[in-house]
This record gives sequence, structure tokens and C-alpha cells, in this order.
Amino acid sequence: MADDERRRRGVYVISVAAELAGVHPQTLRIYERKGLVEPARTRGGSRRYSDADIARLQRIQELTDQGLNLAGVKRVMELEAEIERLRGELAQARREAAEAVAEAHRQYRRELVPLRQAITLYRRPGR
Repeated sequence: MADDERRRRGVYVISVAAELAGVHPQTLRIYERKGLVEPARTRGGSRRYSDADIARLQRIQELTDQGLNLAGVKRVMELEAEIERLRGELAQARREAAEAVAEAHRQYRRELVPLRQAITLYRRPGR
């Protein structure tokens, strides 16, 4: 199992997740209703929180401790996710640009003719 997949796998019941995040279980239910967190569900409908959910809950706590209301927290987190997405796109574009430049350089090297092969000396007759 990949690290990212393991990080997103829901393993914590609501009481453990609340303790890890430093909030009351009822607060987690409120966050879920407000769309701030989406825990996985078992077949029986029980919530299961992942390490990624716990990190998200801790970030929510940081922002609320700074005085943001839940609507503000949601907007900040949306913007942070957008920034992260755009950083990924920028990194991909930079990789593609670097590869295009490298390919152009390889193409130029194939087309270059060594100077000795490119010069033909012509002499006038009689010299």
C-alpha cells in the first residue's frame, strides 16, 4: 500500500479522532455537516477518520484559534487546496518545459556538422 493511500485510509473512530484533533466528537459532526471534513464510512455507517483527516482537523483548529469562523475556515482551506493544485500544475509545466528545451538541444546537436566537414577549400587553378 502506498504511503499516500495509507495516509488517506480511514482507521480512527470518532472518539479517537476527536482526541487526536483536540476537540469534542460533537464538533467533528458539526465540521462534517459544514463540509469541512468527509470521513470514510464503514458498511454499518460508522465514521472512520484517516491521518489526512486528522491533519485537516488540526488545521481547522489552528484557523479557528486565530479567530476565523467556520465559513472563513472553509474558504481558507479551499484556497489552500487551490494553491496546492496550482503548484502541482506549475511544477508539471516546468518539467515539460525543461524536457522540451533538452529535446531542442538534442535536436540541434544532431543537426550540427563538425567544422572540418563543413569547410571546403577551393584553390584557383595554377596555384
